Amino acid sequence: MNSLNLNVSGLPKSATLAINELSQQLQQYGRTIYKFGLGQSPFPVPMPVRQELIKNAHQKDYLPVEGLAQLRRAVAEYYTRKHGVTRHTNQVLIGPGSKELMFLLQLVYYGDLVIPTPSWVSYAPQAHIIGRQVRWLPTKREDNWMLSAKELEKHCRKDKNRPRIVILNYPSNPTGSTFSEQQLKDIAEVASSYNVILLSDEIYGELHHQGAHQSISRYYPEGTILSGGLSKWCGAGGWRLGVFVFPEAYDNIKNAMAVAASETYTSTSAPIQYAAVAAFQESPDIESYLNKARHILKMLSDYISNRFGEVNISGPKVDGGFYIFPEFTAYRNQLRERSVTTGAELCEYLLEKTGVATLPGSAFGCPEGELTCRLAFVDFDGERALDLYDKYFTKNGDAQKYLEQACPKVLDGIELLIEEVRNW
Repeated sequence: MNSLNLNVSGLPKSATLAINELSQQLQQYGRTIYKFGLGQSPFPVPMPVRQELIKNAHQKDYLPVEGLAQLRRAVAEYYTRKHGVTRHTNQVLIGPGSKELMFLLQLVYYGDLVIPTPSWVSYAPQAHIIGRQVRWLPTKREDNWMLSAKELEKHCRKDKNRPRIVILNYPSNPTGSTFSEQQLKDIAEVASSYNVILLSDEIYGELHHQGAHQSISRYYPEGTILSGGLSKWCGAGGWRLGVFVFPEAYDNIKNAMAVAASETYTSTSAPIQYAAVAAFQESPDIESYLNKARHILKMLSDYISNRFGEVNISGPKVDGGFYIFPEFTAYRNQLRERSVTTGAELCEYLLEKTGVATLPGSAFGCPEGELTCRLAFVDFDGERALDLYDKYFTKNGDAQKYLEQACPKVLDGIELLIEEVRNW
């Protein structure tokens, strides 16, 4: 009989990947499924980046473990330019997706993982696989489910010298909310006073709907590890390219991660790294692409929030990305009559009744009995949406008519949810 590592035995598949596979299976059985479960960017990879991949398809040599020098320099210059905190080539580490780099960070650093709830589905399972302690920090509805400096200080005060990594993710997966400048300053002050390592997961930063993302590295440069990549803002999830940018004081952590990488994945795909250089350089074409994508996502989030508000489904303010986090607490009694008392049961019920696939709040660390779910409003053809933006929206400026043309399946799925709720 095989003996599995107890840290892995019984651990379920990632919830986001599992719901995507279930959605595909149901589609094969003839069901119309609205795929709001997996958070994959609907937009195409920008043309300048695709062209660089074609040019570099011949690249076949192993690259340095830390990453291609040109790419590391471009990443350092990008974060210096965007956030006003000077970073250099030797402070950048390239990996096959930011998820893998997060895993390696926990592997080489011996300390607790501190996670606000709700948070992305893979942070905690990674810690469990490695055998690290996970400490969940509660958040409040009035704070848009974002971590407060007060809660962080309360946690750190209990054991001032305990080594810990605190994860921030903003704009947030699953809520779409972000921090204000003052909130970032307050969190940075607490983190600095307790020498906390901040892992700032800013993978959705470029998808801030106003293009106004701010990094906490500006206020805590000495203790913030920046995490980013191409999957969300560049539409290249399957390319698997992530970046970590370290403060100088954490060279030992970066070097240890590189050693672990050399014994596991060796290096990140060479053609992808060469192509990614273009993604991190200043480009009018990419900026135009981002401005359109941000506006399309904002129009969608505003539409969904307004429609949900009409039937008393609440949720935090969406500032960026392509998620919304609706709460069905107002319908608890009606749902109980339908044998729905948990977030997971709610998602199963909605999938069965409407064909809309979502993820329960419990997958993101929320209590089982909380009637929340994450909805990723990405079930549309992003390339067509960008094309229609140029041909249709810019001419008449009518958001409703544009969305009907560009994102019909998203609107249909939302209307099915609204119709179901009205029947309660």
